Amino acid sequence: MMIKDRKVGVAGRASRCGVSSKALALALLTATPALAQTTTEQPATATTAGSSMAMEEIVVTGFRRSLEVALDAKRDSVSSVDVIVAEDIAKFPDQNLAESLQRIPGISILRDGGEGRAITVRGLGAQFTRVRVNGMETITTSTDGASPNRDRAFDFNVFASELFNSIVVHKTAEASLDEGSLGAVVDLNTGNPLAGKAGLTVVGSVQGQYNTLSKDLGPRVAGLVAWKNDDGTFGASVSAAYQSSNTLELGNNTVRWQQAQFRSVGGEACGGDTQPEACAEVADAFHPRIPRYGEVAHDRDRLGLTASVQWAPTDRTVLSIDGLYSKFKETRSESWGEVLFRSNEKGMDVVDYEIDENNNLIKGTFDNAWVRTESYRRKSSTEFYQLSGNLKHEFSDVFRVELLGGFSKSDASIPVETTMIFDDRDADGYSYDYTDMRSPVLSFGTSVTDPANFQLAEIRDRPTSVVNKFRTLSLKTEWDVTDAIELEAGAVYRRFSFDTETYTRDAVVCPSSDVAAPDAVLGEVTCTPKSVTGAGAVYGLPVSSDLATLFKLGKAGQPAGTTTEWLVPNIDAAAAYTGLYDRELKQDPGNIRSVVEEATGGYLQANVKSELFGLEYAANVGLRYMRTDQKSTGLNSGVEVHAKRHYDNWLPSANLALFPTEDIIIRGAVSKVMTRPSLGNLTPGGSVDGFNYRVSYGNPNLEPFKATAYDLAFEWYFAPQSIFSVAVFAKDIASFPISTTTTGTFASTGLPISVILPSSPAASDPEGREWEIRSIGSGDGGKLKGLEVSLQGPFRFLPGFWGNFGGIVNATFVDSDVEYEFKRGDETIIIKERLSNLSKRAYNATLYYEDDRFSARASVSYRSGFIDGTSATNNFFEGYNSSVNVDASVRYKLTEALELSLEGVNLTDDYRDRFVDIYSNRNYEYNHFGRTIIFGARYKM
Repeated sequence: MMIKDRKVGVAGRASRCGVSSKALALALLTATPALAQTTTEQPATATTAGSSMAMEEIVVTGFRRSLEVALDAKRDSVSSVDVIVAEDIAKFPDQNLAESLQRIPGISILRDGGEGRAITVRGLGAQFTRVRVNGMETITTSTDGASPNRDRAFDFNVFASELFNSIVVHKTAEASLDEGSLGAVVDLNTGNPLAGKAGLTVVGSVQGQYNTLSKDLGPRVAGLVAWKNDDGTFGASVSAAYQSSNTLELGNNTVRWQQAQFRSVGGEACGGDTQPEACAEVADAFHPRIPRYGEVAHDRDRLGLTASVQWAPTDRTVLSIDGLYSKFKETRSESWGEVLFRSNEKGMDVVDYEIDENNNLIKGTFDNAWVRTESYRRKSSTEFYQLSGNLKHEFSDVFRVELLGGFSKSDASIPVETTMIFDDRDADGYSYDYTDMRSPVLSFGTSVTDPANFQLAEIRDRPTSVVNKFRTLSLKTEWDVTDAIELEAGAVYRRFSFDTETYTRDAVVCPSSDVAAPDAVLGEVTCTPKSVTGAGAVYGLPVSSDLATLFKLGKAGQPAGTTTEWLVPNIDAAAAYTGLYDRELKQDPGNIRSVVEEATGGYLQANVKSELFGLEYAANVGLRYMRTDQKSTGLNSGVEVHAKRHYDNWLPSANLALFPTEDIIIRGAVSKVMTRPSLGNLTPGGSVDGFNYRVSYGNPNLEPFKATAYDLAFEWYFAPQSIFSVAVFAKDIASFPISTTTTGTFASTGLPISVILPSSPAASDPEGREWEIRSIGSGDGGKLKGLEVSLQGPFRFLPGFWGNFGGIVNATFVDSDVEYEFKRGDETIIIKERLSNLSKRAYNATLYYEDDRFSARASVSYRSGFIDGTSATNNFFEGYNSSVNVDASVRYKLTEALELSLEGVNLTDDYRDRFVDIYSNRNYEYNHFGRTIIFGARYKM
């Protein structure tokens, strides 16, 4: 049997492996199925030279064709790469680029708002992964999650997946590959007009997207127009994609657990020289800081545009100009009903309680509780654009050059981030029960639907802006010294700038102090001192029905007995009543900072293909040098502080591919790699958290992450579109920034009291307790090791109908060893744990079926639990428990031009399970997003 366009022959493959990046680009350029002309899978006959034996020829199309092209690109590379190729225009195999990437061995994703947002590659989080769009490194940041991304991580949710036709993941380094990654370099590619057919191509896709939790039906449309002249010397394409959706997130949250002393326990007063035993027992136990149920609504719009022009005036010259524009808008709305234990325990009475074996105050009833309901609204927009030009020219058969230049900008702004809070600070009869840690019973003993019980106590608004800019200019030269040796040399200049600004217009109706004082902006208010409780206490504005909205909790996993209705502030009415948006903006010093980096350098790489004792091999070995000049700015005590430094990196790398047989490849790689420090850690300024009594400082002289990476892989291409592979990898991380924590008075920080937010408890009593003072320094590093196993192929060995099935399965096992430092009073505790965002196990499986007209796929992805950082309030680490996502799709061709589709995302409605304290697995967050059903039609002309 012969497969059409199949690249066979060890000698031919070895020659291509000598120049992996060129072969990879060639494979995607000449075999992109998005513009292939074959439309069916049918038998034919062919005769080999010197033989009259008839052989079956199979024309492979659709999803199988995309798998074949991806495997060809992987097979033709010397270094370790994985590829995803769209099976046709506007037909990427998943609705989100991150969710497509999770199918690749070694890659797991982090979801926000029910969608994939960031990736982890071989145990290393998003900050360790570099992303290039059409060959240029860039960064996109969004505000889709609970907080905006202000770091080097790339937010994949900014782009509509229909804009891209291939993703290439480079897992091992080459001197010719951009530096800055400990994990991987990911290439996103938007198109190639000269790879298409001559004449006009038009594709359109219209879909409806329905969410079972929000009951929302939103549109999803995409289209492409491409044209290439008959001579194949000029081509142009334009594509557009638009999506609008509204999803809900329902569940509960604790905002961590903490220890604290209450005013009384079981009627006995706490404090003083003789502490009752029950008071000490309760004070030592962990209780939820802000137990609550609520709803988060995500109202999103995505618009994406691409344009590409290619001109090949001669057979030796190709000029490409590519543009990409994307706008991602979201309104995030939250409604919560809660009790604010945090910092208020000394005013609350514990009526009864129960403590479990993990020292959790697992059940309790409380009087004089600080009942709170809140509404939150954030309007955000991320606007991204990029323009790049690429010129390739062959001066001769043995000498080639490539010039790449361009710029990109990602502007993520939050013009509105408003919180309105109703308080009832002396409520009796509140109870919680966390016996079922993920689905607690939360019950308010007093009415939370009567506006007379509440006062409008806090008003906040915190506009933010994050701007990233890239400028890139690079030159690459290739010289075929002999048939077996090629030399590459290149130079690169990149300028990256990062600016973030945050402002506040918080308003506290009455100060958190024992001194009565009106807030002039909000009008004359007679404030009752904090020490006075009971009827008549005034700590806010009176609430009327005009300022409130009745919230009803939907299917949040709550058990019987949970309060499901409460009043929440009407943000529009409360903002108008208090004149919130007319208030003067004030700087948030810790979040006003900037970084400018200039990376200048070059590389030299030798690509070799030959035989040794009859064994064919291909290899590359090279050295990359980069100088990083860095300037950072921050605010400290209200004064702008500047820091400047530079550092050099010499990054050698080597990749080797051996071909013991036609279908087996053994790969090995070793390299020095680096990742520049996190942007949030480089500020010379500081930030103050008056709610948690925490001061954080940056370190502009922080060293970059450095590691030595090792990789060994075995690949067996045992049949067409098939592979069995095993890869082992290790990284010896030489340097790893770690946080350092001390305790002290606020005065010891040298910061003025004015930097403490007036709405925080510390504003009125900055020396009421010790502060946690955090900074960051260079640690001793750690080690990471792992194993990937992958198997894929069609089931052609099965008879008849069953031969149309196929499968893809892979598993990844990773572990690491890093030291973390925790401060517990005067004691410093060092704990060895895994890296942040590292899941020790990940599994993916896809079963597919495809014939001439009908195709179907079902995929399942499993990711074991992981930590996403250290924690506070005496907890050790916080993170996410394991997750399972199941997706499926079916497609049917009515005609060769018209296709219908039905897809389901998160079919099991998997809950996001977040924990605090890795050893006791306390509930941090437990919520779900519903199932998403997508149906529509696609037309291609």
